[in-house]
Formats: sequence, structure tokens, C-alpha cells
Amino acid sequence: MGLGERIRTPEGKRRYVRALFATIADRYDLITVLLSCGQDRRWKERLVAHASRIAGARALDLATGTGDIAFALARRGADVIGLDITPRMIELARARPDRFDPACARASGGSARFLVGDMSALPFAAQSFDLVTTGYGLRNVPDLALAIAEIRRVLKPGGQLLSLDFNRPSNAVVRAAYLSYLAAVGGVLGWLLHRDPDTYRYIPASIRQYPGAEAVVRMLCAGGFARAACHPVLGGLMAIHHAVRD
Repeated sequence: MGLGERIRTPEGKRRYVRALFATIADRYDLITVLLSCGQDRRWKERLVAHASRIAGARALDLATGTGDIAFALARRGADVIGLDITPRMIELARARPDRFDPACARASGGSARFLVGDMSALPFAAQSFDLVTTGYGLRNVPDLALAIAEIRRVLKPGGQLLSLDFNRPSNAVVRAAYLSYLAAVGGVLGWLLHRDPDTYRYIPASIRQYPGAEAVVRMLCAGGFARAACHPVLGGLMAIHHAVRD
């Protein structure tokens, strides 16, 4: 069975994604740097810059990975919970005090703590957070509509969602070139790091099944967000979504 077929159903994608991220956790930061040509951290800072009222906010960073966005929010004074489905990712995030030292915590008033959990079944009460963020999270969930509903549920009225992810370009020629590049580079990295070229070919495979940035805007609006917009990154190959709960 090909990779596309393995992630076509919600249950198949759930199993594949959990196994994949457990495999790549220790190389996750390296891969994001390589695939973004060193731009990943700058894109995440750009995502955080779209948020308003960070200081004093209660924030939830989904698919937190090793905590880049969570720590960026904490440095700006937010009380952040970073949540990820992969236990090893949470171990790595907790082991990186260099991202947010005690002096910075005292100066900003922010904090960051990390939990293992599923963004499709969030372990929090309704209307618990002022801000929800995610980097590369929405594309990886087995059921995007369900994840959007869960995010809306835990946001307070007027709360914000910010998401950074790969886009699915609408232009067929651009899309084919983009996906071919990701498949080629991902295949080489997968073979070099894991002896499995499919490891990072998951990214273009998941993009092929992703509805694209504009379609996600429509899903957010249909899912109960009062306002939603996408901001192109890297000429539209990536996108930042910014939505406000009704």
C-alpha cells in the first residue's frame, strides 16, 4: 500500500502520524531547519507577531513539538501550555530551558509547561484559553473539522487561533514543482537519517490531501469563528491563519 493510501482515512492517518513523529522526534528540529532553508524560526516569530494581547494571556500551543512557539509566547508574558501527541517531543521541550530561562520568566511574567495530549480531544474545559497556536498541526490531524471544533470549544469568546503550515498551491504547475521538491529532498533526508525515504515524503503526501489555505479559512468560518484570514508566507507556499472565535 502506498503512502497516500495509508493516510487517506482518519484512522490510517492517526496511526501513521503517531508512529512517524515518535520516529523523528529527536531529529525534528534539524529537519524543520533543513526543509525551511533555515527560515522556520523566523516564520514562527511572524506567527506570534500576529497575536494581540499576549502578555497575561492564557495560551495553548498545539502540536508543540519541542516548544518553539510556546517559548516565544512565554517570553512575551503568556502563561502557556504546550501539548503534543508524541511523548518524546514533550520530553525534549521540557529539557530545553535555554529557550526560556528563569530571568526571562521573572521579567516577562510568562511561563511554559508541557503535556502529552491529542488536539482532537483536548483535555481542557470549554472557554479556557485566550489564544491557541499551532505550527504544522492542522495539516496533520486525522479529522480537520473535529480539530477546529475542539479549538473553538476551548477558546474564550473573542479568543484567537493562529496556525502556521504548508499550503497547497492552487496553481497546478506551482503545486507540482513544490511537491516534487519536497518529495525529492524528503526522500534523501529520510534515507540518510532513517534508511527510509518515505519518512519525510509524508509531508508532500499530506499536502496533497490538505484542502489548502483558502479552504481552511472557509472551514474556520463554517466552524463558528467570527473572522478568519490567511496570510501568505514564502510566496504562498506556506500560510499563517488568524481566526477569532465568535
